[in-house]
Amino acid sequence: MTETLTELEQLQAEFDRFRRRARRNTRKAQADGLLMGVVSMLTPRDVVCDCGANVGDVTAQLAASGAHVHAFDPDPYCIDTLKKRFADAPNVTIHEAALGTREGTIQLMRAVNFDENPKGASVKSTVLEGGRMIDQDLEHAIDVRLLDFPTFLRDLIAEHGEIAFVKMDVEGAELDLLEAMEAVGLFDKIRLTVAETHENKFKELRPRFRALRERLSEAYPITRVNLDWI
Repeated sequence: MTETLTELEQLQAEFDRFRRRARRNTRKAQADGLLMGVVSMLTPRDVVCDCGANVGDVTAQLAASGAHVHAFDPDPYCIDTLKKRFADAPNVTIHEAALGTREGTIQLMRAVNFDENPKGASVKSTVLEGGRMIDQDLEHAIDVRLLDFPTFLRDLIAEHGEIAFVKMDVEGAELDLLEAMEAVGLFDKIRLTVAETHENKFKELRPRFRALRERLSEAYPITRVNLDWI
């Protein structure tokens, strides 16, 4: 009986992994299609933001449209890659900074396997403590610049009238940013905002994420604010 239960548990675990992988693949396909549609509608007059640019795969697609891309990332490994990749792209501005709701400095923590696989692990770098598979030893953390993103957006909107597209994948820091953007009505001046939320990695933040989703879904259609980016 015990062996049978164990086999069933193993099958259930394998099924659950398959189901999660299938859901993620579906979301990635949807995000890829959405990004292709966004890029096809952009013009050189547009301004866009890639928050959590990593090594620049999304930045490259946005920049190919001729739009001006502001690419943000706090990890020195990613910044080095971005600078090399877009050295000859005059319509890409690279910002070496974590995004927050104030100016200052903050500690960036990396994945525990960063040294073995910096490219793959760099997508997990975060300024929030408590994430899964993150090196929590603050002696290993990196001091990075913290940029007041809502203020940056307000200044950009004042200069250009609107922002065409904001993509946000910042490993948990998106919660503070989205709440602050909501509070001052910034979504009204952005044609489309997409964000990957990380409530699965930060359990204590789940009630705030849930409340934010409910408020934004009532206030904006998914064609304006989409919190189900990859």
